[in-house]
Amino acid sequence: MDDNRPLALVTGASSGIGYELAVRFAEHGFDLLVNAEDERLEHAASRLRETGAAVRAVRTDLRDPAGVDRLVAATTGLAVDVAALNAGVGRGGAFLDGDPADDQSVIDLNVTSTVRLAKPLLRDMVTRGEGRLMFTSSVAALMPGAYQAVYNASKSFVQSFAQALREELEGTGVTVTSFMPGPTETDFFRRAGMGDTRIGSGNKDDPAQVAAQAFDAVMKGRKKLVTGSVTTKAQGVADRLLPDGAKAVLHRKMAEPGSAKDRPE
Repeated sequence: MDDNRPLALVTGASSGIGYELAVRFAEHGFDLLVNAEDERLEHAASRLRETGAAVRAVRTDLRDPAGVDRLVAATTGLAVDVAALNAGVGRGGAFLDGDPADDQSVIDLNVTSTVRLAKPLLRDMVTRGEGRLMFTSSVAALMPGAYQAVYNASKSFVQSFAQALREELEGTGVTVTSFMPGPTETDFFRRAGMGDTRIGSGNKDDPAQVAAQAFDAVMKGRKKLVTGSVTTKAQGVADRLLPDGAKAVLHRKMAEPGSAKDRPE
């Protein structure tokens, strides 16, 4: 790593929003420390090096506490200027039908690893008096998630956690930003087993557009932002106005298994 270039850490960087975030940082003069748990990480790192950035890839599963420790250890001696805690996973279907291990996997990655990573990163930033932390939340954080109950709750945690940290860190020189994408063209719905739902089979936002808006938000030190298309931004506005009961009904219609057949053409 070049001490004269800023450094960005991006988790979940092998594809989707995480990869596109890494591209934005690289194109704006950052070196990169990238993480994911799958075999695509090395290919992503090779592509990112083509931008001229120095890239260190740490392939480790953040659902495992040892994986979190390994990533934290990789930051030793490095000044992380921006940390993008983006790694996340979902699981669709009725809560009562699901495997408890799948529920725990969502909690371990979306909640536990986020907390465990944020603390050492923020301590170092506060000591230096500068730094930026960004969280990938979701518009799902704003609504009760029928047929995605654990996932939506996990993103509500991330959203609350991010805003609480921002308040605590006021005046330290460290900013905290959360961004809330809507349905995005990534592997999310396939991995979540939601291909037969209205939301999983419907139109989705471009991850490059989402990442570009999120990058701009964190570099400006913004508090939070709904990212993506005009449709997603309108959904974010509606979610702030509708009562929880109405949002739960709407979410059910979008996420219920088999609902893809009811999607308007």
